[in-house]
Parts: sequence; C-alpha cells; structure tokens
Amino acid sequence: MADDKQQIKPFLRVFNADLVGAKPINMALLKIKGVGVAVADSVCKITGLDKNTKTGTLTDEQVKKLEDAILRKTPKWMWNRRREFYTGEVRHLVGADLKFESDNDIKRVRKLKTFKGMRHSSGLPVRGQRTRAHFRHGKAVGVQKTKAGSKK
Repeated sequence: MADDKQQIKPFLRVFNADLVGAKPINMALLKIKGVGVAVADSVCKITGLDKNTKTGTLTDEQVKKLEDAILRKTPKWMWNRRREFYTGEVRHLVGADLKFESDNDIKRVRKLKTFKGMRHSSGLPVRGQRTRAHFRHGKAVGVQKTKAGSKK
C-alpha cells in the first residue's frame, strides 16, 4: 500500500499562527508569539510528544493538548504576565492578546510620563543601553554638506 507513510499537512493553525507542517514540533511552536524555546520544549515534554515529530502529522486531539499545555500546564515561572498591573494575577498570554497587553503597558507609562514612558515616546532605548553609537537609524545625524556649485 502507498498509504504506509502518514500524510503531512503543509500548515497547522494554532493561536492564529501558521505552523509549517514539515518542521519538528518544538521548532514550529516558536512561530507563536509568546512561546520561546523553553516553553516549546516543556510543552513537548508535558504532552508526551517527541520533539522531532513533524507538525503536519499531529491529530486534532494532540493540537488541543498543545494549546492547553501552552496556556495552563507549563510551570508558572515560565509565564509572561506575572503580577499583572491591575489584577495582580499570573497569566500566560500568546498571540494577539500578548501584543494588545504589551501595547497597553507602553501606553500607560507614556501617559504617566515616567522616565521609561518618555524614552518610549522619543524612540530611545528604555533599558539603559548606550546611545552614542547605536540607535541612530532613522534620525538625521550630523551636518549635511551643501551641493557643489550651489551657494547661499
């Protein structure tokens, strides 16, 4: 029979991210915003899936297990929203929810006009990096020479 090999789906949709079906599951999970290498490895361990399993061969039940493990079963120290500002709860956000919350955090510090907010507003580095040599892209730097032959 020709169906001895399992059919690999080209894409798998998880948390509004397209995961490439030919990649191993631990590498494909990195495409999801909010999932890093440590979270991807621990999710594979929790669900009992081999890290080298191709993403396109997963069943619907296995995908549901993956989603549940990413949101609820990973250790709390891996979660990205510890001691949330308003509620104080611990959560793990992925995808569009993470982008929305981080944008709201930046808007809050801008509105409060904290030092961090002012650095965000002016497009400068926020976490203490040096600015002498880096972070100069997109801004006019130095003096422009007048074109040859044109006098003021």
